[in-house]
Amino acid sequence: MPPPHDRPRASTPWTPWPERSGSPGRAGSPGRAGSSETPGNTVHLFPGQGDFAVSPLVRAARAHPVVRAALADVFSQVDEVSAAYGIPALGPALLGDTPPSGRELAAGPVGTPQVALFGASMAVHQALCAIGAAPRRMVAVSFGEIAALTAAGVFGVPDGTHIACRLSRFLRRCRGGLTVLSAGAGEAERLIGAAAARGVAVACVNDPGETVLSGPVQELGQVEARAADRGTDAVRLRLPFSSHHPSLATQAEGFAAAIRTLPEQPAHTPVHSAVHGGPYGGDDDVCAGLAACLTRPARLPEVLRGAAVPGPTLVLEAGTGQALTRNARRVLDGQVGPFATHSPLQDPDFPWERPGRLHRIGAPDHGHRAPDREEEIA
Repeated sequence: MPPPHDRPRASTPWTPWPERSGSPGRAGSPGRAGSSETPGNTVHLFPGQGDFAVSPLVRAARAHPVVRAALADVFSQVDEVSAAYGIPALGPALLGDTPPSGRELAAGPVGTPQVALFGASMAVHQALCAIGAAPRRMVAVSFGEIAALTAAGVFGVPDGTHIACRLSRFLRRCRGGLTVLSAGAGEAERLIGAAAARGVAVACVNDPGETVLSGPVQELGQVEARAADRGTDAVRLRLPFSSHHPSLATQAEGFAAAIRTLPEQPAHTPVHSAVHGGPYGGDDDVCAGLAACLTRPARLPEVLRGAAVPGPTLVLEAGTGQALTRNARRVLDGQVGPFATHSPLQDPDFPWERPGRLHRIGAPDHGHRAPDREEEIA
């Protein structure tokens, strides 16, 4: 396993889709490019399932018409599909007077949290595009690949919803859990060895000081105990499944087969996958790539650094949380030219109505400094 601070690769063995300066105004369909004020490299980050909070989405929709319009548009498409999977309409609920909490979504029918996260990411992406902050590149981590590929036009929003719903059926069969360690990949491997937890694997390398582990619950507990002995923070994610684990090959094969019949189109914006190891190319099997998120680790640092050059770079999290923004700041600090990072739904001062302020990147990291990871899941 390469250390998380390795320099980005100079080239990749595939041919990426051609880059364009804009992304769709309506999610999943061709549209206008971003404002001419947009920095030379705007990157949208699509997070996985470990940092999904509902309240920031609700607050932003109430405060900013552009977010409300995007949320209504996206979920009008999402709800039409998810109903067939037994999931109640989420759009009216999220926009209503008494929106559901994260815990209520998690307690809903199978697939409810996944559909909510997919729709939320698409809505944030669409709202950012509407204010002239469309991405030149996208970076996706784990479950975030579904929304990123949809935002890039590979799938339409309805089919992206099908993918999220079908994945949820297979996640039910992925026994185990996920633990976040405040340690780099090398230290995480040493903790696994010290705990004799042979069933535990590195699932995600988020930044040089944060790694996610996957495996049986009992063995994760052994690693967590050993981490506590060494003064290393360990937090069990409130997700009732494992992922990014080599033992899940059967589930991955079934998931790939379940989505392979859905139509695909060439991407209009490159999608850099933390699992794939770089940008998907025109000859890559994206269904296999999505399924690989069940069995292969995600390594964000190298992929994000590759997507962030050349600068100046504006990095925007297309989700409701802020953990991925924090990871991005740690990865990019001192490694690339001028950059700014923002968690649009977590930053109370994000300039939704005055987007020109986003483009004043004169020194490293003018973005909102997010506090530590929230554990409001799904």
